[in-house]
Amino acid sequence: MRIQTIFTGAKLLALVVIIVAGLVFMVSEDGGWLSSDPPDGEEIIPATVQEGTPDGLTVAGVALAFYSGLFAYGGWNYLNFVTEELKDPYRNLPRAIWIGLPLVSVLYVLVNMSYLAVLPAAMVATSPAVAVDFGRAVLGPLQYCVPVFVALSTFGSLNGILFTSGRLFQAAARQGHMPAVLAFVDVRASTPKPALLASCTLSLCLLGLDIIALINCLSFVLWLSIGAATAALLWLRHTEPLLHRPIKVPLVLPIAFLLCCLYLVIVPLITAPRSTGLGVLMTLSALPVYVLGNTCKHYKCVQRANRQISHCIQKCLTVVCPEYSKPDQLLDPDITR
Repeated sequence: MRIQTIFTGAKLLALVVIIVAGLVFMVSEDGGWLSSDPPDGEEIIPATVQEGTPDGLTVAGVALAFYSGLFAYGGWNYLNFVTEELKDPYRNLPRAIWIGLPLVSVLYVLVNMSYLAVLPAAMVATSPAVAVDFGRAVLGPLQYCVPVFVALSTFGSLNGILFTSGRLFQAAARQGHMPAVLAFVDVRASTPKPALLASCTLSLCLLGLDIIALINCLSFVLWLSIGAATAALLWLRHTEPLLHRPIKVPLVLPIAFLLCCLYLVIVPLITAPRSTGLGVLMTLSALPVYVLGNTCKHYKCVQRANRQISHCIQKCLTVVCPEYSKPDQLLDPDITR
């Protein structure tokens, strides 16, 4: 968490520098590209700019554009994964949402205004590194700090993703849907080390895919799962109205959110079947593994091999089985001796 705090601070510092530089440029004599009289003269064209113009506005294009845009804003739901480790979650979780989402939205809107004030829209749309081009245009000697801050921002985002995604493996293992050893925690730090390593390994396996195809593929799966979870909550709200709900919102919010999720799932599935179809195949590939695991776990030879592998992993990673309310869902108690 110290690492996350430091790198998030570095990211916010870089954003503030870009916003201030853009505002200064906008109030200058020419007013930048957002003024009614755009600047003339030689344009600052990056060496790596791609040729061509963006496609026209279409329903499919908007949905796929949302995938990339929502990927940039993708940290809003990560805090829910670590609710168990959050101090006073019923108070701090809503506070984090109400403070974090408006703050991030305002910052990035102002950053994009700064980009569009300094650089022409076509360059912003085609440049592979907008912040670097922005720094080259207005920051002078500070332009060499921009790639460093971009790297820090990327590392901080990656740290946050790994911190939270590992808890998904841990929760699944705790419920018996994945190998129980993934629910084990480090004896000193109490962190789910096997789950984090599994998440890291699967991430490395996906590095060979094109970044846009990867974003479209995983965003499809992400919004499909988020939509399913939202629909399940609405169903429980209807069938179990008396359940204790510490955090409760008006029904119009989850219904509107579910409609947005349906749009983000159905439209790309029809218009971009290649990338979204890969996401479907990746998701469905887990079903035979899950069925096979549930079928074979009752055989003694499989249980023996499972215990031996778990023993080996425990010794190598120094992890133990934590105390849960349903310990029978994990391996035999003698494994944790």
